[in-house]
Amino acid sequence: MADLSTKYLGLNLRNPVIVGSSGLTGNIKGIKEFDRLGAGAIVLKSIFEEQILMEGKKAVNNTDLIHPEAAEYVSNIIKDQSVYDYLNLIEESKKAVSIPIIASINCFTTGDWTGFAKKIESAGADALELNVFIINFNREDKSEDIEKKYYKILSKVKKEIDIPVVLKISSQFTNINRVLNGLVREGANGFVLFNRYFSSNIDLKKMEIIPGHSFSSQDEITLPLRWISLLSEELGCDISASTGVYDAESVIKLILVGATTVQVCSALYKSGMKYLSVIIEGVQKWLDKNSYRSIDDIRGIMSCKTEKDRKIFSRSQFMKYYSRVV
Repeated sequence: MADLSTKYLGLNLRNPVIVGSSGLTGNIKGIKEFDRLGAGAIVLKSIFEEQILMEGKKAVNNTDLIHPEAAEYVSNIIKDQSVYDYLNLIEESKKAVSIPIIASINCFTTGDWTGFAKKIESAGADALELNVFIINFNREDKSEDIEKKYYKILSKVKKEIDIPVVLKISSQFTNINRVLNGLVREGANGFVLFNRYFSSNIDLKKMEIIPGHSFSSQDEITLPLRWISLLSEELGCDISASTGVYDAESVIKLILVGATTVQVCSALYKSGMKYLSVIIEGVQKWLDKNSYRSIDDIRGIMSCKTEKDRKIFSRSQFMKYYSRVV
């Protein structure tokens, strides 16, 4: 039987399948169940920068402290989960399960919230995932100035803690290779590629702005598949794949192009928590069927290792697809 164990951020995982941050990982019952079902690690439900600032200043009703679009949401969520509850969740999780527990902070500024990272470390988290996305509408701002904000956030957090820090980010950079390598130099231990952000739609009957799709779709795997293939040989650090992961085949493909681990979320909402074990068993069966001895044997064997590979992966499939005779 093939060995599924792997290392991620210096942590020992029994397999590369991680349960991504969501409401499913926001309570001890769910965390225990995912451990029983075989998860390699668990990323806790994110706590928001706005939550930390609001509660820290005892100003739940003071929306000046936070991003306007998040005011109502954060005001409601604080009623259900305080920052102290979050620290307790980390502590209880570490007592309840033996697999790595990764905390998560959703952030977009270099504000006073960064000091909270030390409390997360003290509570026992094995690593910290920073979910960062900065939207800027000022046409006078230069792209490099926006990118520097990512470096500053990471630098401030790294000064607070010694546990590994991984950034979960968007693909929306002019030169993502340059940005990520800059973050590695600033101390990033790895990346989660990629995040899905809140999207909007329009209700034509009510003429109102409404939320778009909350869950990823299976075809969205093509984005992390492409970029992990292009970046895994460039970065020299761990990469956790995310978005569009719906089955064992998804996990295998992402490992083949160089992912260290793979995060599952939407599939567990749609198919139930028990589906996690189906995915893990599927990976095991595929490795055994194809006579691989370990998950490490397939990692990166289909990544872009040469300039020719990079040119093919980034462009030629596009031309080939649209040149087919229908």
